[in-house]
Amino acid sequence: SSPDESEDQDLISGFLRIVDKVWVLSDSSSVVEWTQSSEDNPHHPIDHQLSYETEWDMINAVSFRRKVHAHGDGGSNHTNVRNKWAFSFNVCDLRSITVKCEGWSYISFSLKDATALPAIHFHQGGSTAFLDSLRKSVQINESPDDESLLIVSTYCKTFSQSFENLLDDTNYGLVQKFKKDPYTTTLGGFSKVTNYLFDAFRVPELECHQRPAEEVADLLGELIPGLEINQQEEPGFEVITRLDLGPRPEVQRRGPVTMEDWAKYQDSEGRITNVPHLKDLIFKGGLCHAVRREAWKFLLSYFPWNSTHEERKLLQKRKTDEYFRMKLQWKSVSEEQERRNSRLRDYRSLIEKDVNRTDRNNKFYEGLDNPGLILLHDILMTYCMYDFDLGYVQGLSDLLSPILFVMENEVDAFWCFVSFMDEMRENFEEQMQGMKTQLIQLSTLLRLLDLAFWNYLEAQDSGYLYFCFRWLLIRFKRELQFQDVLRLWEVMWTRLPCQNFHLLVCCAILDSEKQKIMDRKYGFNEILKHINELSMKLDIEEILSKSEAICMQIKNCKDLPHSVSEILGLNTVTEPSAALETSEYGTLESPQTSPRSTNRQDHVVTNGHSHLKETTHNVPAGI
Repeated sequence: SSPDESEDQDLISGFLRIVDKVWVLSDSSSVVEWTQSSEDNPHHPIDHQLSYETEWDMINAVSFRRKVHAHGDGGSNHTNVRNKWAFSFNVCDLRSITVKCEGWSYISFSLKDATALPAIHFHQGGSTAFLDSLRKSVQINESPDDESLLIVSTYCKTFSQSFENLLDDTNYGLVQKFKKDPYTTTLGGFSKVTNYLFDAFRVPELECHQRPAEEVADLLGELIPGLEINQQEEPGFEVITRLDLGPRPEVQRRGPVTMEDWAKYQDSEGRITNVPHLKDLIFKGGLCHAVRREAWKFLLSYFPWNSTHEERKLLQKRKTDEYFRMKLQWKSVSEEQERRNSRLRDYRSLIEKDVNRTDRNNKFYEGLDNPGLILLHDILMTYCMYDFDLGYVQGLSDLLSPILFVMENEVDAFWCFVSFMDEMRENFEEQMQGMKTQLIQLSTLLRLLDLAFWNYLEAQDSGYLYFCFRWLLIRFKRELQFQDVLRLWEVMWTRLPCQNFHLLVCCAILDSEKQKIMDRKYGFNEILKHINELSMKLDIEEILSKSEAICMQIKNCKDLPHSVSEILGLNTVTEPSAALETSEYGTLESPQTSPRSTNRQDHVVTNGHSHLKETTHNVPAGI
């Protein structure tokens, strides 16, 4: 904001940068610079290399120019001859920082020589990220008397290296971040957080060889709020019969559906014909990228399969009008109204924060003033108007990003995202019922497929499968390369070869890693670290082949447990004699529903440690 003392203060756009300058004969020093766009050269090109990855850059700024400081002095010149509002200072001269919020965050710097610099407003978010970066150069502590005041003390980087060897700053910082933003920390550094916490709580092996189940449950509840493990309310016992599941069939995948292939399945009026066969081709090989923009609209139920070209045009026109009516609702909210609407302010703040860090290495979203980022922001804000009960929860940008990338159209992307969210919504609701159900279902499937591996995980306090949390929450978005995410999602949207196919994808990944985990005798921390490090190293075609093979193996089971049949939506034979005739796989049954289970000779009784009880957390602050 302009230092002019007037009733209507002007806001000046610009860039805030931290510059690390290294000199030959002295220690490095960081300089904070603020530079307003030059009025005499408004079209000066933006330096993308310095700005596109920094979340604190102001999106609405026009440009910046490099400032030259004579003799490396960045602290003595608080004004600039060409621009009276530009300033810079050495961080060694910084005394305190004031952080306040008026719908958006703004910060003010105070120097040791009593200079008070103009307030910096972060309309597009990023003040926290900026302060986090500044902490790399100075020590920042909260004032005990004023929570909005941060006291600054500088430190020598060389001297601090010795302390970093004693206390891993990465782990320590992640723990602090987890307290403030558990969802983001869970997605970005879950293994480091849990390693730190569980090492801190670990009882020495001489005193206790295994942590009590109650202690593990409490810690997991802290790490994943809303998913506290229930140790008291056991639903009963399940009998797991150890039978040979038989050989797993070989599966061959095919090439993706091309534009020519897609055209063959349309009649003269545009209706899609032989939909089951077309879906099977998509499941077996996915889609060429050129086909996705049209095909995804059908897979996501935006377009009906039997609609004509004309019917789809009318539908798009109606949906366009509906979308922009909702968009106008939040666009027309005045600043005065927004000051009185805390939920809308919270939604906007979270969206701005998430948009600025979503797929920024993808060319569709990189750089400043990127149209893709603007569309991502606007669609998420409009979704708050569409589903105000849910609003925005951190992570939704991960689900929207691939859809917008494919559609390249605001309205189409919104309605496809709405359809996807109809399926994913329970993952993000306050009670997180979707996540609880999926973890229980995954545990049931894994026990059927490989009881020995599941028992091993149980022995390592990992039977809750909490390490699959991120996989299920945002459908492997952070585990796969971007193009592989597109392939996996379009395959899953065919709803073939069963429902909840994504759970079999989890089983396939675990099946590939189980031998390594068991042979190396990985414990709690090692399992978590190993699974977390699989990110971006997975082969999507291999996973899809194995997932389909597992599904076929389960389908061939003659005596398929009712619980598994329900999870995968399979039609099972109810006649006992018919079931016996086709039986060749092991089973997982409940004694209350299957009296025959007590007559089996080779079985193990286990209690259901995977069951979870409900706890609440605040929305939209994340998970």
